[in-house]
Amino acid sequence: MIYKQYVNRIYPLALRMSGDRVRAEELTQDIFVRAWEKIGLFRGESSFYTWLYRLAVNVILQSERSRKRRSRREPACSDPVENFAAAGDDSLDARIDLERAISRLPAGARSVLLLHDLEGLTHREIARLTGTTVGACKAQLHRARRLLRGELER
Repeated sequence: MIYKQYVNRIYPLALRMSGDRVRAEELTQDIFVRAWEKIGLFRGESSFYTWLYRLAVNVILQSERSRKRRSRREPACSDPVENFAAAGDDSLDARIDLERAISRLPAGARSVLLLHDLEGLTHREIARLTGTTVGACKAQLHRARRLLRGELER
């Protein structure tokens, strides 16, 4: 029941943050397994989705840190929109270009950009989630936006 209710909100988050469909599917499964394991920690101080969302972000960030440690830099991740058919729709083309550009950002920059600009988290919240300072978070966001502009101008 919980899975069916929230998978359509958690998977897109995992996809945006990982930039890879297969990885996003794995992360989504990991998130729901972790939620099942930690459901007893939910105290009802916020909505269940807020709790699940925070858990999801933590699982994704932890996974990305572990992945970084295992291999110091992997080749660019697979294209998250490779199977999308554009069919000449300009707004769809623009969205696909944006998704591709975001997927090319370094993991840290991509995470901060998505958490701040798309998910609406504050710098303080992002810093707490990522284990960095507010200043580092702001610098990453500035860097991410600069890199994104460069990717979109290509």
